[in-house]
Amino acid sequence: MRRALLAATAAAALLLSGCNSDDVKPPGQSKVDVDTPELRKLKSETAVEDCAPGDATDGGLPDLTLPCLGGGPDVDLSTLQGPMIVNLWASWCGPCRKEMPAVQDFYQQYGDQVPVLGIDYQDEQPGAALQLAKKSGVAYPLLADPGGDINGNDPVPRFLGIPIFLFVSADGDVEVVPGGVDSVDDLVDLVDDHLGIAL
Repeated sequence: MRRALLAATAAAALLLSGCNSDDVKPPGQSKVDVDTPELRKLKSETAVEDCAPGDATDGGLPDLTLPCLGGGPDVDLSTLQGPMIVNLWASWCGPCRKEMPAVQDFYQQYGDQVPVLGIDYQDEQPGAALQLAKKSGVAYPLLADPGGDINGNDPVPRFLGIPIFLFVSADGDVEVVPGGVDSVDDLVDLVDDHLGIAL
């Protein structure tokens, strides 16, 4: 009985801590190619929109350039202007897979007012990431950060688990909020709380 209670407690602690991967390399050491002919073909079978660099001089996000998942232009995050939501996720993360349809539904309903950008974070399986995007019907743009370079890159703190949302205000303020939303309404409430936008 005691052993079962300890196992249940450990499982609950893992669920509450979000997803993490002990096998992921330290930031900047990944050599994963996220733009190959195979990945471009896979991306063409999804609804994922093209990545687009911004025109801000300092929109609040880190001065960090990431490649577009499955091909397309690289994007310097610091050029992106809020208000916007950035969602860090990975194909190996159960809570990420669960919330992706809700994030897509939010994007479909409110993306013209609050754009969404996904970052495939510390994921060394870009093919699996694109398959998940296809299965979830994702249409918002997706960048790739297989090396975890955004982690600890100011104003983004070091964190252990995903999914994570970065709420970027029009003034360039960035708030980091744990993910795991279940519905569009959950995300609408978070936008109101962290961006002050009533949708």
